[in-house]
Formats: sequence, C-alpha cells, structure tokens
Amino acid sequence: MTSSGVGVVDKTVAIFDALLVEPRSLAALAAATAMPRATTHRLALALERHGLVDRDALGRFVLGPRLVSLGREAGRGAKSLAEAAAPALAELRDRTGESTQLYVPAGDRRICVLSLESPHGLRTIVAVGASLPMDKGSAGKVLAPGSSVHPGGWVASVEEREKGVASVSAPVVVDGRVAAAVSVSGPIERTSRQPGRKYGAAVVAAARAVERDLSGAAVVAARGGGG
Repeated sequence: MTSSGVGVVDKTVAIFDALLVEPRSLAALAAATAMPRATTHRLALALERHGLVDRDALGRFVLGPRLVSLGREAGRGAKSLAEAAAPALAELRDRTGESTQLYVPAGDRRICVLSLESPHGLRTIVAVGASLPMDKGSAGKVLAPGSSVHPGGWVASVEEREKGVASVSAPVVVDGRVAAAVSVSGPIERTSRQPGRKYGAAVVAAARAVERDLSGAAVVAARGGGG
C-alpha cells in the first residue's frame, strides 16, 4: 500500500484493504494489517460507528453499508469521465486500429473506466473495472505519483505487463493535475517495439480531446445543462 504520510489514514485504508479480501475477526484483522491489536480494535470500532465497517453474523468485521453510497457517488464521477472520453477514444481506436483504454488512479493501482476493443481478431482486451499495477505498463507510468510525463507528452511500454503487448499512454490534465491516462495497446506484431513512433501523436491528440470534452461538459453543467 502507498503511504500518504498520515498514519491514521494509512491505517484506515489498510483495514479497508484487508476487509475487501474477506471478513476478519479482530485477531485476523490485526494480523492482516500488521497493526497492534489495540490499535486495530480502536480504529475498527470508530469506523463501525460511522457505518464504514460492520459485523457479520459471526461477529467478524466486514465493510460497512455507508461505503455503498460512497462508492455509488465515486462511480458517478468515473462514469462522467468515461462518457466524456468515449468519443475521443473511439476516434483513437478507429485511427490506430488498436484497442483504447482510459485509466484513473486509485491508490497504488490504476482502474480501467473505459475500454474499446480493436476490430482485429488478435487484439488487447482490458475489462472495464480492471485493477492494474502502477509499476507496469505505460498508463501506470503516466499516473504514478511523481510521474515525469508532462502534459503534451507520451510514454510507451513493451511487454511490461503482458508478453507480446505494447502500449502508448498520455496524461489527461484537469485543473493542473493528472486525472486520467489515455492508452492505446495492441500486439507487437502491429505496434512494433517502438509503438510511440506510430501512435504517440495520436494518443496525445486524444488526451487533449478528452480535456476539451471535459471542459465543455463542465461549462454545460455550470449553465444548468442548457440546450
């Protein structure tokens, strides 16, 4: 787990991560989070009072019902982003002939919120909702904290996450921060081992288009959805 430098936040996230795997007794939760039993108990009880942690019929700690509503709201944000990005990613897929994806950061992982498949029989397939590592693949390099990929730039990867697959990604910058990564990926047979030469400019153009679409959606929302 990535450390935020704020101990209580990191410990709380560790509890959520542990309960995401399975329900746990206090002893099992303390062991899974590598925290003292007393600390684990204190935090779990506090989270329970806020509805973020609950108990099952066996008295084990589980994720709480309040997370459902929080997750629903977070999902709406991801859906809005995916909807705004869909035209640009469709154009990128048609222009390159390869699969395109949109990823957003989630802690030390990246989540695919939009995936459009290449028309070729041999193609890259990434499911919407897939959670992938930050340390492998071009999108991870774009989204990782401290990334050196600047707005208007791109990064490529070859066989880092999956053998025989190459990808190119560019950042989507919103309000001065990297909010997402636009990616194109496909088999090396078509992308070559220097995919940036073939797709770098197209991926950057798609990322800029997503930024424009997001700005346009924000303007419409501010005007009350006029039309």
